[in-house]
Amino acid sequence: MHKKSTLIALNTIVIKEITRFTRIWMQTILPPTIGMSLYFIIFGSLIGPRIGTMNGFNYMEYIAPGIIMMAIINNSYGNVVSSFFGAKFQKHIEEMLVAPIPNIVILIGFVTGGVARGILVGIVVTIVALFFTKLNLHNLSITIAIVLLTSITFSLGGLINAIYAEKFDDIAIIPTFVLAPLIYLGGVFYSIDMLPEFWQKISSLNPILYMVNAFRYGVLGESDINIYHAFTMLTFFILILFFISLHLLNKGTRIKN
Repeated sequence: MHKKSTLIALNTIVIKEITRFTRIWMQTILPPTIGMSLYFIIFGSLIGPRIGTMNGFNYMEYIAPGIIMMAIINNSYGNVVSSFFGAKFQKHIEEMLVAPIPNIVILIGFVTGGVARGILVGIVVTIVALFFTKLNLHNLSITIAIVLLTSITFSLGGLINAIYAEKFDDIAIIPTFVLAPLIYLGGVFYSIDMLPEFWQKISSLNPILYMVNAFRYGVLGESDINIYHAFTMLTFFILILFFISLHLLNKGTRIKN
């Protein structure tokens, strides 16, 4: 396929994906913003003063990066899984797969849409957070890098979930039974230094712990884990999920009948 045609195909998919979630912003942008605002009100304003400081920061300031990252994870994942499964359900994904478009272009297009929504929601939630606490950015490069890598990781994860899903209930299983527990046990609302040694070791197996703490380091300069470990882990996950996704698309797994 000609390079120019490939770029046109990629731009078309990306524009379609971004238009899809911005057109229905009251369903895609507003609900997570309200949900995250409730976390700030309940955990920060009501419970926070009773807890006091955590690792030298007031509780609201400490949990803010975790709540922002939680919004990015959920929306990056949710955008791709719902969009790609919708394309499968309506059968037009088959038209894309038989068209002279490389599967890698389809993959990048859907993932870019997920990244765009994750970042947009993250920006909106950050603005909301500023009404509740101050956020003095510690390292802009690390903050941007970890947001991009995390949103790419979960966009790829959402694509794999959508490929295997056979009905609408299937796209809710992973967010409910896998993502939610990992997020809540990923250091969003507490420092793992508070846990007994055994549970600290168990928590170290949770990949979201590294994402949350790396983002917290970028914003506050505070982290429970080694930042380099976080970037290494994220890069590894992206490579693995990317090649799995591309392999599934090339095979037409649960897409081509």
